[in-house]
Amino acid sequence: MKQIIKTTKAPQAIGPYSQGMVADKFIYTAGQIHLTASGVLVEGTIEEQTEQVMKNLSEILIAAGSSFDHVVKTTMYLADIGDFAKANAVYMKYMSEPYPARDTVGVYQLPKGARIEISMIAMKE
Repeated sequence: MKQIIKTTKAPQAIGPYSQGMVADKFIYTAGQIHLTASGVLVEGTIEEQTEQVMKNLSEILIAAGSSFDHVVKTTMYLADIGDFAKANAVYMKYMSEPYPARDTVGVYQLPKGARIEISMIAMKE
């Protein structure tokens, strides 16, 4: 069984996709960029942008009945791999051991000119 995750506390999808899906006991989030729930792209430092991404992911996980404690896999995309250490420092404030598996990928471009995008796979609580 699969179920759509939808919350007004995170930005709405900017294309033909859902904020997330629940399939059996797993939650799959769409990649989140540094948009506010009202759809404004957060400017500023990579740290401020990463904070917004993590806030969006938290709201989606909460709407699905989970939290960062239940994340098993993340994928982080950076438009500038030089931002890795700063983005990682913010990410680590939200995650605890045992840390989920993670891929980090440097990419040429992200939607809306974003500098960071993160997606997650989590288990339902």
